[in-house]
Amino acid sequence: MNDIWWQTKGEGNCHLVLLHGWGLNAEVWHCITAELASHFTLHLVDLPGYGRSQGCGAMSLEAMAEHVMAQAPEQAIWLGWSLGGLVASTAALRYPSRVQALVTVASSPCFSAREEWPGIKPDVLANFQQQLSSDFQRTVERFLALQTLGTDSARQDARLLKSVVLAQPSPSLEVLDAGLEILKTVDLRDALSALRLPFLRLYGRLDGLVPRAIVPLLDEHLPHSESRVFPKAAHAPFISHPGEFCEALLALKAQLGN
Repeated sequence: MNDIWWQTKGEGNCHLVLLHGWGLNAEVWHCITAELASHFTLHLVDLPGYGRSQGCGAMSLEAMAEHVMAQAPEQAIWLGWSLGGLVASTAALRYPSRVQALVTVASSPCFSAREEWPGIKPDVLANFQQQLSSDFQRTVERFLALQTLGTDSARQDARLLKSVVLAQPSPSLEVLDAGLEILKTVDLRDALSALRLPFLRLYGRLDGLVPRAIVPLLDEHLPHSESRVFPKAAHAPFISHPGEFCEALLALKAQLGN
């Protein structure tokens, strides 16, 4: 199994694994690592095929989770943003004894719109896949711009996301396409209903990719989980509202008794 890029920061007694979203890399957490490193031991990961984890090709969701788990601490809180939320959720489902708590950020167990389920229309994701092969850079930039729309700091946040992408090697077309395929096809709603470990779901009310309408649906479907919506945030609440975001994680840490 190929090693993936992994960096550890901080010396807290509570371990926190941070998984980024589609098209990006672990540099996306830069705005909150200083604050969190004084409370947690942080594990910053470039998902297989992304950023500095270039030795890996396109993978299924399960294979990505296995790759990350192979280098993970024995016990940790797993936090995943967007696509990373699906990877973290899969790790929790497969290895519940090693996951102290699951935190998903601007993520959905089913990103694609289905009958009576709000989400991204499948043809929108299919269109992104088609555009990737013809205009790689513009397609990625368009997807990043969607993540910050509506917030007071949208332009600034979009520039930050773009700088994160450009700072490290770009994922291959195959890796990006496989990631979109995961977003288009995966549905973990029923699987997660059986999960009994602490589960915190964080959302931005202005998110254009994960509609806030899923929050009450999942509150009912996943009664063992907790949800919090940041009222002025979009798809990247840790960038637009880092203070509130870190407060939510520290409250979880206190609940766990760490």
